[in-house]
This record gives sequence, C-alpha cells and structure tokens, in this order.
Amino acid sequence: MKFVSFKLNDEERFGVVDIETSSVWDLISISQDSGLPCSSTLIKGIEEGEHFIKNVEKLLEWGNNNENNSYLIPLSEIKWLAPIPRVAKNIMCVGKNYREHAIEMGSEADIPEHVMVFTKAPTTVIGHNDPIDAHTDITDQLDYEGELAVIIGKKGKKISQQDALEYVFGYTILNDITARDIQQRHKQFFIGKSLDSSCPMGPWIVHKDDLNNPNHLNITTKVNGEIRQNSNTEHFIFPVEEVISVLSQGMTLEPGDIIATGTPAGVGKGFKPPRFLKQGDVIEIEVEGIGKLNNIVK
Repeated sequence: MKFVSFKLNDEERFGVVDIETSSVWDLISISQDSGLPCSSTLIKGIEEGEHFIKNVEKLLEWGNNNENNSYLIPLSEIKWLAPIPRVAKNIMCVGKNYREHAIEMGSEADIPEHVMVFTKAPTTVIGHNDPIDAHTDITDQLDYEGELAVIIGKKGKKISQQDALEYVFGYTILNDITARDIQQRHKQFFIGKSLDSSCPMGPWIVHKDDLNNPNHLNITTKVNGEIRQNSNTEHFIFPVEEVISVLSQGMTLEPGDIIATGTPAGVGKGFKPPRFLKQGDVIEIEVEGIGKLNNIVK
C-alpha cells in the first residue's frame, strides 16, 4: 500500500493510492459512510501498528464493493502534503553512506568507519510538487541530495540488526537540500541543512510489505531532466538494519521517526566546477519500488 497525506478543499486528509486509476482512496470519507474505524491522521495510524493496516484493508474492501466512486479522488485534484506533514522530532540523516559520495566530498580518508548522523529541523518538511525556497539572500550554494528514507513504525530501543526491519513502517523519498556555504561557514550541518523547505518528502510512504529489500533499490536524481545521481542502495556503507540498530542503542526510536539513509555521488558540490541549484531548476528523484518526488526551486 502507498499511503499519502493531502489537502482537499483546505482539509487535511490521508489515503491509499490506486495506481491504476491515478487516484487516492479517501479513507476518512469511507470511514464516515461505512462506520468502520479509521485513524484521524496518517501519523496516528502509524502509531497504531498492524491494527491500523487491518482497518485500512477493511476500508478499502468496503470502498471497492460500493458503487459510489466519490471515494476515489484523482491525484490531479489534491494538494500534496509530505506523508508526515509535521514530524515530531528532527529528521535523522546518515552522512556519507556511499563510498563514492564520501570521496567526492573530500577523499578516501573521508569514508566513515562508523555511522555518521546529523539532523534536519521539523520545519524543513514540504511535500511533492511544493516549491523549494532558493534563499538567495543567504546562500548561493544550494545543493540537492536524493535519498531513501525510512519511517519507523514501532517504538524500540537497543534493537538488533536482525530485528531492525520489524520496526519499520515503510519507506519514502527525501531530498536533503543543503546550503553548502552555510554548512561550511558554521563548521557543522544543522543550520545549512535546516533552511525552510529544505526537506521535500514523498510522494507517499510505501508500506514495508510492498518493498522486500531496502538495501537493493535503484536511486536516481535528475535536475532539469539531466541525470546527476544514479546508484543503488546496495552500495550503502551502512545498510538500513545497521543504521536503525546503531541509532537505537542509547535512544528510543518512536513511530513516525524519519531516517534519511544518505545520498550517492553526483551532488552539485561534487562537480568541478560545482553545479549548485538555481531558481527554476526542477529536481526529480526516483527510487525503485517507491516512485518519483518532484520539486522546483523558486
């Protein structure tokens, strides 16, 4: 299942995407008419775990058996939101998790021996098709980073690598927009990674049952139709299981936590000369088994 959050007539809703009809099942409307239970938001559903999935399956069955097709809303008519429009905590991001990216940002000496983590503020999050603010008054080195993101679905601490994927709800796409000059100026990542609109996510969350191996997915980033990043998550230095386990050793992971797993080589800063983003640039990130995340710089 592909879970999407959206606005319809200025009302925030969520549903399940029907790819064949390019529509979304409005689960809240189905719940209201059928009397079947439904969470009020996607994040609340994630917190409910498998009980939520079973409820959704019943809602979809009722919708499919009903002649009223008003429950299916064309995707062209919705205002896309990030799957989790407002995250409860900072987004956890893995740095330099592809060997080639570590080298392009420095040298082989920059390849990490341990999981490297930084965070992005909750206020950075925007959705599919939302504009990315160029912030031209404070940066002229805005960069893109296409990434697979993990959505935690179950509370856990001291999680083993063997059990790690049991704590996942699903996966989405994330663009770790970065102001390289601000990052360099302040000698740390948080400010340069946390400008408003610097964390596009979406277009939806693919439930873990529909994506067998997060460590073997093609990932591509295009800028204005030109391929800039082209890799596979099999090249992770630290696979998803290890990242989850390391993060959880002294910190409790909670439903709705977001982990960005790192970006492959091909970021703007890695080119000689660098190829930073400018106003009007269209960024398209595609991850196998998930879909495409599109945004424009304005």
